[in-house]
Amino acid sequence: MREQSWSDQSCVIAGCKGRPYAPAGTGSLCKDHFLNFVTWRRRKGLTMFRTYAAMTREERDALVA
Repeated sequence: MREQSWSDQSCVIAGCKGRPYAPAGTGSLCKDHFLNFVTWRRRKGLTMFRTYAAMTREERDALVA
């Protein structure tokens, strides 16, 4: 079985045929989907982590399970 090289990969988003874009080794998202994620993360991120940090261990375990 031949291992798939980075240049043979495409974006992991269903239906997307974009070439992989790999800043910091992401390697599986096209540039458009990567930038969309970064934009979402910047808008949502701090609130998301503050909420998670305020949870008890039992609440976090239930969320992750």
